[in-house]
Amino acid sequence: MRTNKKLRNGLVLLTLVSVIADSMLLPFYPQFFSVTFDQHSPEHVGVYIAASCFTVMITFPIWARIAKKVNELHLWVYTQLISGLLGISCFFVDSLVWFWVLSQTMLIFKASYLLIYPFVMRLEKQDAHLGVASLFSVLMHFGAISGAIIGGAFLEHFNPRGVYLLMSGTDAAQVIMCLILIRIHNVPLFQSSESFLLGEDESSDEVLQTNTSAEFKSEISPTVGTQKGTRFLYQLSIVSLLFYCSAFLIRPFFSTYWQTVSEVNNIVIAALIYSIPGWVAIIGLWFNHRRQGNCNHYRVILSSLCLAAIGVLLQGVEHTIAIIVGRCIFGWALFQITVRLEVVMFEFSHKDNYGVDFSKIYLFQNIGILIASISVGSLVSNTNSQAPFIVSFIGFLVTAVVFTAFFKKTIFLSHSSIKEVQSA
Repeated sequence: MRTNKKLRNGLVLLTLVSVIADSMLLPFYPQFFSVTFDQHSPEHVGVYIAASCFTVMITFPIWARIAKKVNELHLWVYTQLISGLLGISCFFVDSLVWFWVLSQTMLIFKASYLLIYPFVMRLEKQDAHLGVASLFSVLMHFGAISGAIIGGAFLEHFNPRGVYLLMSGTDAAQVIMCLILIRIHNVPLFQSSESFLLGEDESSDEVLQTNTSAEFKSEISPTVGTQKGTRFLYQLSIVSLLFYCSAFLIRPFFSTYWQTVSEVNNIVIAALIYSIPGWVAIIGLWFNHRRQGNCNHYRVILSSLCLAAIGVLLQGVEHTIAIIVGRCIFGWALFQITVRLEVVMFEFSHKDNYGVDFSKIYLFQNIGILIASISVGSLVSNTNSQAPFIVSFIGFLVTAVVFTAFFKKTIFLSHSSIKEVQSA
């Protein structure tokens, strides 16, 4: 498995670079549009974020379909190259309309890097999925931390447009990394067989045995059969939609909310408070590694949804200590829910369909983010900065109820019973 591990490590580094680049402006779009284009409307920020989510949402499934024929590493060379050129254009453009056109086109090509996650999952055995999902969640959080700090520093000390030159630089770095990985591992242009994904200790007979086992499992499992498996996927998608909508409601205006409550206008400090969930996720990675394979994922999701509700409610209290404590609780819950939802999905998908099935879940995740982004601008504009936390609290409670209704039987099974069903 040495070849797979080296390739996985390269893909992990590629993910980290991508997430850092994409997170630099996310907490600061209100400040960015205010300084760069003299646009101060909260509704505009919400609509722009919603449009960005929509762009990625509709293009990612297309890249997933293309990746069934063309190897992802080759695909990323071209998409990130085009993305970098469009990022440079965003730096020079003065028109808000043209900025919209160029930045949204850039996101079309950036969406392809989301294929890294299912690609890495294909390289791993199912028993390692919790660890890999936890690692990628930490990468997302750590990338968000680094990106928020870099973005905050740019808005504090430099021309905010310079962020797009940095993004183009990371795109160039990704292209170079992909070319190196292609050369080292002799990656073919077209997806032809599973042989490229096999480690040194895996044979074709073992792959055939795995596929046969999956077919046998689908006949007896109560959730994996063709019709019921489709129902399971859409139930998980609905839960993901509600969860991401609830979680994203508090993100776009959190930095401005913190500055108002704390009366500290330093953007870098706001970025550090915003990034608390990322630091908590590192603890979660260690915890999940210790507990891997010893818990019911469904039960953890339900309890974490309740914790998330408590966390956002505390953040809505206009007191700095309450916000920090709530941020920590929210960060722990966010990490566990995100990781476990994805692990559950990969448990009931076949390796050949990881990219396509993940794109379906991702579609619903982004619909949730889209709903949150469209509504949060008007919510803040017509009420106050506390309103998103209250609505998010209600959203998490609704998500917990829906999740219980969908998976009530599985929630109360022991971990060993679930494993018996999956491995029968």
